[in-house]
Amino acid sequence: MTAATTEFDTTIAISDEERATRLTTAGEAWSERLAASEKNGQLTFSASGTARGSVSSVITAGRHTFTVDEPTPLAGDDAAPNPVEYALGALISCQVVVYRLYAQNLGLTIDELDVSAEGDLDVRGLFGADETVRPGFSSVRVSVNIAGPDSNEDYQNLQETVDAHCPVFDIFTNPTSIDVTVTKTN
Repeated sequence: MTAATTEFDTTIAISDEERATRLTTAGEAWSERLAASEKNGQLTFSASGTARGSVSSVITAGRHTFTVDEPTPLAGDDAAPNPVEYALGALISCQVVVYRLYAQNLGLTIDELDVSAEGDLDVRGLFGADETVRPGFSSVRVSVNIAGPDSNEDYQNLQETVDAHCPVFDIFTNPTSIDVTVTKTN
């Protein structure tokens, strides 16, 4: 069930005990910060990007840099995943984090966890061929394969808890206000 690691997998293998310690320590630290002041819960994340090549971009987020491109039929060089694939990846990775966090909080064991997602996109919205078609996903399907000794009901309850608390799941399922500023630089 576990996905094969690749040469690009930069994660560090840790024991179940180390993961449990990290999750517990982080949870306790955040509980203390939030108890001290609700303002401690307000975080701002940022990323910036520069156009490169045909339609690719180089994105910097914190101390990490990655490339986003499009496949050839969408004018790209297919040098990297496209924006909607990264969006699905963000959803998947956030689900993994929140499954781990809440399994720890609820005393559940996850022996293996694999998450996949697929989304349906009609390019008529992207290219303006039909203004009644939205340019984003019309639907997204997430598949969570979980193995562990707890009951199916426990894992179903975990799924409901995860979906209620996963930030990227929330971004996908609820409107988020966006303020755009365009500045001409020369």
